[in-house]
Parts: sequence; C-alpha cells; structure tokens
Amino acid sequence: MIKNILHINSYYSYYGVPGFYKNFFETQLNYGLNISVYVPLDYKYKIVNSVDFGRYTTIAKTHRRVDRYFFHVKQRKILNDILHRFNVCDYNIIHAHSLFTNGYIAYELNKRYGIPYIVAVRDTDLNVFFKKMVHLRGLGNRILQNASKVVFLSHPYKDITISHYVSKSNVNHINDKAIVIPNGIDEFWLNNINSKRDIKITEQINLLFVGRICKRKNPLVTAEACEKLISNGLAVRFTVVGPIDDRSLFMKLKRYHFVDYLGVKKKEELLYVYRDNHIFVMPSLRETFGLVYAEALTQGLPVIYTKGQGFDGQFNEGEVGYSVDSEDSDDIANKVLHIMRDYEELTKKCIELCWKFDWKHITSQYVQIYNDLVC
Repeated sequence: MIKNILHINSYYSYYGVPGFYKNFFETQLNYGLNISVYVPLDYKYKIVNSVDFGRYTTIAKTHRRVDRYFFHVKQRKILNDILHRFNVCDYNIIHAHSLFTNGYIAYELNKRYGIPYIVAVRDTDLNVFFKKMVHLRGLGNRILQNASKVVFLSHPYKDITISHYVSKSNVNHINDKAIVIPNGIDEFWLNNINSKRDIKITEQINLLFVGRICKRKNPLVTAEACEKLISNGLAVRFTVVGPIDDRSLFMKLKRYHFVDYLGVKKKEELLYVYRDNHIFVMPSLRETFGLVYAEALTQGLPVIYTKGQGFDGQFNEGEVGYSVDSEDSDDIANKVLHIMRDYEELTKKCIELCWKFDWKHITSQYVQIYNDLVC
C-alpha cells in the first residue's frame, strides 16, 4: 500500500530557503512515498523565490507576526488554511515536525478525521513552550497522549521532556511510544568522508568551532580551555567559523592571540577547514541536536559536546569523543587531552560510525514507523 504522508513543518524554510529537511523529503520520495509538505508562515516572512522547495511543498502565509503571542488565534488561522487547501482524508498519516505549533494542527485533524499522527519534539517545544508557557502544558500533554509516535532528536531531550513536563499518569504511555531518531546530514559530507589521521601529542593541537557566534553556542569557554592548555606547555590554535550574532562576544574571542576567525564558509570550503583541524569543540549551553558534530565525524574529527544536551547519548561516552560541563573550561581542557591520548582509534571510529546520520538510514526508520501505523 502506497503511503500518503502530510508533513506539517513550519520550520522547513530556514532564513527564506529550504533547510536540511529537504534532504529528508527528497529521500522519502525515493522510497516511493507520496508526500505533501505544508509550511505555514507569517505574512512578512521573506522567501527566496529562486529557490526550489520541491513540487510537493505548499508555502502558506497564514498569520500575522503578532499572532505568535496569541497561540490559539494563530493556530486556528493555520488550521482553517490547511482545511481549505487540502483534502485531508486523502492522507494515511500526518507527520508534525514540532509538538506545539505543528502538533496542535495534527491533533485537531486527528480528532476530526481519525488520521494517525507522529510528532517531533524540538528545542522550542521544550525550552519555550513547556518551560515558559505553563498554561499550554496541558495541551502539550494531550498532543503527546494522542500521537501514535513521539520522536525526539536526542536521548537527553526525551528524558527531560518526560521527567519534567509529562504528567505522571502519562509517563509510561509516552515512554512506550517515544523513539529517538537524529537528524541526517547533507549527502555532501558522506560523499566526501576523510581517511583516518594520526597526530602526536607533541604537535600543535588544532581545535575547531563551527556555528553561530552567540552566547548559546558558548565558544568563549573553549578559548579559556585553550589558554589553560597553553599554560601547560601545549601548542594550541582555535579556529572559529560562522556568522557573528553577538558582536561583544566576538570581540572577546578576538582578544585571544591563538584564535583564528575565518568568517562564514560554504560547505565546499568548510570541508577543508575540518580537515585542517583535529578536534571539534562546541559546548553549547543548549542544543537540540547539532548537525555540525555529525559533519565533523565524517572528516575524522573527534567531538566535544555538552553533557545532557542534543548530541549527548548519540554514542557511548568516549566512542567518538566526550561530553563536558559547558561552563567548565578545565573539563574541556582535560577532555582534549583524553582525545589526544587515543586519537588514532577515535578518528577511525568517527569515520566508521558517521553513517548513522545518512538520510537513507534515517528515512528507513520513518518508513518502518509509517508501515506500522498503516497496515
């Protein structure tokens, strides 16, 4: 039986162009699925008209920007629009790509038409809706309770959501249908996997950060760790790549003589930046997943990531890198030394295990979920 999937994804358009989700949708087409992707946006959101979002995509300007302060007003506008545009009964499954904004629509459609839905829990769901909008927690629990499957990008986010925000009477029920599936990476990285490398502790250690330069991504603590390694007689360089969101933080970074800022790089350029470095370090204060960790693995870079955040739990501790306390520069410095002592084995493991983030592998997991829901 051919599955007809209605994706509701208000996050598909990233800065006006398709984000990583397009890889997911295109791979689903290759698996023979019939998909429609509905993208509700506010009226002022700018779309790059020359960019292809896929023939399966409907971008709808449904609400005003101010409506985000009035959850039910905004959601009713989106619901009325999707009912106007689609014959919802043509679909076997609804796939909502966030719990509150998209999951609410799937929940309402399920009540009306009985169509099963799966829902993903994103960083915004956890750290904005559940954490700050206390009046919506009951609704979040109802959406979770009625979903056929609940998808988390990481084990920490699954554990935090269920332990902190799911009502006690629902914990076992949500646990039973919760599944952790990471995001995939662009096939460019898997098509250009690097060979393993060997480096001796006597050589200069090149650390790398790739991401938005902002407080949340927390690059300053890595600079502090570098300073401690240097004070212990090691030669260290810290390369930073990415857009500057916080100018004040950036100026503090630039005060360190061992910091090299390379600006924003296209993936074809970034490939060689990864290869010029030894360890990827990004101790974010908060992270849903972090695609850059997976990109780094394809180039043989062991990774240092935040304990209890997105990438933590994707692999066993010490298998491709180490988790750290994001505010402890001593911890980061020590983990750099741990990696250097076993660098050859770690870089080999990174390359062997990076296939976990192949969209084909990830899509096959979703296809199995769809099959289980529609016999």
